[in-house]
Amino acid sequence: MNDGDESSHPNPLDLRSADGSSTGEPSTPPRRPRRRTRERADAAHNRERILAAAERLFATADPRTVTMGQLAEAAGVGRATLYRRFPTPADVAVALLDEHERRLQEAMLHGPPPLGPGAPPAERLAAFYTAAVDLLERHLPLALGAETGARRFATGAYGFWRAHVHTLLVAAGTPDPDVLVDVLLTPLDPELYRHQRHTVGLPRDRITRSLGWLARRALEGPG
Repeated sequence: MNDGDESSHPNPLDLRSADGSSTGEPSTPPRRPRRRTRERADAAHNRERILAAAERLFATADPRTVTMGQLAEAAGVGRATLYRRFPTPADVAVALLDEHERRLQEAMLHGPPPLGPGAPPAERLAAFYTAAVDLLERHLPLALGAETGARRFATGAYGFWRAHVHTLLVAAGTPDPDVLVDVLLTPLDPELYRHQRHTVGLPRDRITRSLGWLARRALEGPG
């Protein structure tokens, strides 16, 4: 119903007849910003549902054996929604592991020493080893799904760990840190850790102590 006031508020979206008069159909300004906001909220909600479902699935099954269909069903989303965000189960694993790794990164940047700034390089490396082993212990299936093979070197976490350890090597005056940095990160390879923990049967504390010894030998020298 036309209230008779529309002519005083012209709108470029008003429908006009051929002679230029108003058709009497009220027009409403588009609400695209609100729709985009709602779509972003829906996308964020779907991402949370997918990651929560993946955490449940990956806790009991190797992520490399989980299918996209299983993930979609567990999350209660359509496969198209899942594929738009994550092309493969490995991508879901990477995103989920990233949530846990960010907390460790925050502690390394802003936490108390020796993991955070303020301790000698060797002590910081030893503390990093302890924290990284703890992360592997708690989330090994997830790490195996996200960081195995060459994929490991392409993750943002590996780039962060590499920059951190490289900085410690330089600060300690260690010869050729460009070579040693990847050597010192090798013990944190998820497949190697699984071999040591579950094939060889080494206790986590024993692995942590040995890596602390390695950190001090590498950054302090034999003396």
